[in-house]
Amino acid sequence: MSRIAVSIGEAMIEMSGGENRTYRQGFAGDTLNTAYYLNVLLDESWTVRYATAVGDDLYSREMTDFIARTGIDTRAIRTIKGKRAGLYMIHQADGDRHFTYWRDTSAAKLLADDANALEAALDDAGLIYFSGITLAILSPDARSRLIAAIGKRRAAGVLVAFDPNIRPALWPDRQSVVDALSQAANVSSILLPTHDDEVPYFGDADDEATAKRYVAAGCSEVVVKNGAEPALVVTREGKWRVGANKIDTVVDATGAGDSFNSGYLAARLAGASPEDAARAGHATASVVIGHHGALIPKEALA
Repeated sequence: MSRIAVSIGEAMIEMSGGENRTYRQGFAGDTLNTAYYLNVLLDESWTVRYATAVGDDLYSREMTDFIARTGIDTRAIRTIKGKRAGLYMIHQADGDRHFTYWRDTSAAKLLADDANALEAALDDAGLIYFSGITLAILSPDARSRLIAAIGKRRAAGVLVAFDPNIRPALWPDRQSVVDALSQAANVSSILLPTHDDEVPYFGDADDEATAKRYVAAGCSEVVVKNGAEPALVVTREGKWRVGANKIDTVVDATGAGDSFNSGYLAARLAGASPEDAARAGHATASVVIGHHGALIPKEALA
């Protein structure tokens, strides 16, 4: 198995905090968050690569430089002339986090437009990771191109992990979500859905229904996340409920699911059982939500 993990999606400028109208600038995005924590958690025999497109603006260059400084391979980051990096702001209200986005000119929306570049980004992968946000920002043709390219790799034995990560504002209608996620499930080995996100679109009665649906789609392993409640892990060999770590204070829940995914996948790649991998996912997320922002210092996870 190739020891190259490729994460595909949109990286954005993150403005977090908001206390007294003061914000901290960083860079994040669901698939970048997962790539970052995979790079922290996997041993040195692995290379983590991020595949996206950025603009030719100052912040896009700074974003690419930041990703490279974390140790992530940036060879699959394309620069699109005249485009910009997307931006989002996080503010806390009523005990929860709220997001405001600016992504109309985001270069990442073109990440799958160049078929040759896409093939090159995936060719030597041992693990491919992508999300529902990756699919949502693409045109229908580019979405089909990406799913087909990933499906070809899975058929060749590459491990494919997918987090549906449904963001309603990014989709034109319910059927588009159902169709895209179902197509993605058909080419994926490991599914990492969040039950509450799935219910409005698929009508799952409970987390077991969510897992059963994705197993029926051809996934060999499904981990249904339930926030602070136990995660449900289902494989063809069995099922387990794995409780989340107890923590006293949630500082910022941004990136919790992404970091759980990293902890789970890194543990599985290291040979852990699905049950133990879910424990590793919870452990990673419990550290991350004790800090501000989606990407916390690597030393905090040591």
